[in-house]
Amino acid sequence: MEILRKKYLDKLIAHCGNKRVKIVTGIRRCGKSYLLFVLFKNYLIEQGVTPSHIIEIQLDDRVNQRLRNPDKCLAYIRKKVLTPSGSPKEGQYYLLIDEVQMMQEFEDVLNSCLHINNLDTYVTGSNSKFLTKDVITEFRGRGDEIHLNPLSFGEFWTVKQDLTFDRAWDEYITYGGLPYCVLMDDYGEKEQYLKDLFREVYLKDIHEHNRIQNDVAMEKLLDIVSSGIGGLTNLRKLEHTFKSDGGITLSANAIGRYLEMLEDAYLLQRVERYDVKGRKYIGTQQKYYFVDMGLRNARLNFRQVEETHLMENAIYNELRNCGYSVDIGVVEVNTRQPDGTYCKIQTEVDFVCNRGSERIYIQSAFSLSTPEKVEQENRSLRKIDDSFYKIIVVKDDILLRRNEQGVITISIKDFLIHPDVLTTWLAKS
Repeated sequence: MEILRKKYLDKLIAHCGNKRVKIVTGIRRCGKSYLLFVLFKNYLIEQGVTPSHIIEIQLDDRVNQRLRNPDKCLAYIRKKVLTPSGSPKEGQYYLLIDEVQMMQEFEDVLNSCLHINNLDTYVTGSNSKFLTKDVITEFRGRGDEIHLNPLSFGEFWTVKQDLTFDRAWDEYITYGGLPYCVLMDDYGEKEQYLKDLFREVYLKDIHEHNRIQNDVAMEKLLDIVSSGIGGLTNLRKLEHTFKSDGGITLSANAIGRYLEMLEDAYLLQRVERYDVKGRKYIGTQQKYYFVDMGLRNARLNFRQVEETHLMENAIYNELRNCGYSVDIGVVEVNTRQPDGTYCKIQTEVDFVCNRGSERIYIQSAFSLSTPEKVEQENRSLRKIDDSFYKIIVVKDDILLRRNEQGVITISIKDFLIHPDVLTTWLAKS
C-alpha cells in the first residue's frame, strides 16, 4: 500500500530547478528514500522526464560500492550529463543520491554538482553525519533542507479507514507513525520492530557520531525523559534525578550535551517557555516531546502508555507538521488567597503557536468533566488580552464550540483529521 506524502512531495516539486542541493533530512525510517526514489521519481516521469535523465545512486547497495569513492562518483555523474568535451548534454538531468553520507567527502561532490548547469541534485542521508541538524551548514546558501517527519495522524488515517477513529487513535499513540510499522498488522511485531529500531539503529547512530563513553548515563537519561514527556524540567532537576534515582553522578552540562545529541538525532524536540504578557523567553525550564510516540513507548517497553500525556505529544507534533513554531506559554494571574490578599501566580498555556503573522493559543485537556476543570483550562486563556484565537483541544467527540469569552473547544478528532480547521473554520467564524 502506498502512503502519499503529498506535503513533502509538493515541497520537493516547489524547489525543482533552483540551482541548490535539496537535502531530505529526518529521523531514520520515516520514509526519506521512498519520498525521493518512488514518489518524486514517479512525479518526474509523469511530467515527461525521460527515465535515462534520472540518475539514481543508492549508496547502501553493494552494487554501487565503487561509487562511494568521491572521485569515481563525480566522474560517473559527469559522464551521464556532460559530453566528452565537457559541455552539457541536451535536456535537464536529475540526480538522486540515497545515503550520501556513505561517501567520503560527499560535500565536495555535491558542491561540484552545483557547477553543472543541466543537473538538479537531491540527496537523502540518515546515518551519523546526516543525523545531525548542522548538515545544512555544509552548503551555506546553496542547500535547501526538506525535513521529513513520521506520519501525521491525517496521513496515518488514510491507510486505517477500516478502523473506528477511537481504535485508530489508540494505535497511533501506542505505535506511532513510522511508515513500515504502520503497515504491519501484528501488534507484537510492531512492538519488536520499534524496540529493535531504537536499540540497533538510533542509539548506535548517536553513539557512533558522538563517541559516547558513558552508555549507562545516556540510557538513564532516555528513560527519564521518556517517562516525563510534557513535564517541565531543567538541567539541575535532571542532575538531581540522576543522583537520587540511579546513583549516577552526571553534571548538568553533561546532561545538556546528551539532550542536544538526542535532539540532533531528531528523536526529541525541546520546547521553551514564553512569558505571554512580558513577551520574553524564560530560560529556566523546558519541555521535551518525542518526534514519534511509538519510539517513546518502545523505550519504556510499552509500560507507560498514558493517554493524557501522549495526546499532548500528538498535538505538539501536529502543530509542528502544520508549520507552526511552538512555545510553552506562561501567564501571570492575580489570585485571591484565603486571607483575602492577592498574589500573582504563574499559569500555563500548553502551546503558543506562531506561523508568520498568525498566532494561536492551545490547551490540551483530555476531558472537561467538571466545572473546576473547565475553569482551570479556561483561566490562563482568558487572561491573554489579545485578539488571537484561544483553543482547547479535548478527547471527547464534540462539535466545535465557542464560549462567551471567545475560547474555542474542539475535539482531538477534528483537530487531527482536519488540521486546516485552525485557519479555514476560524477565519469564517
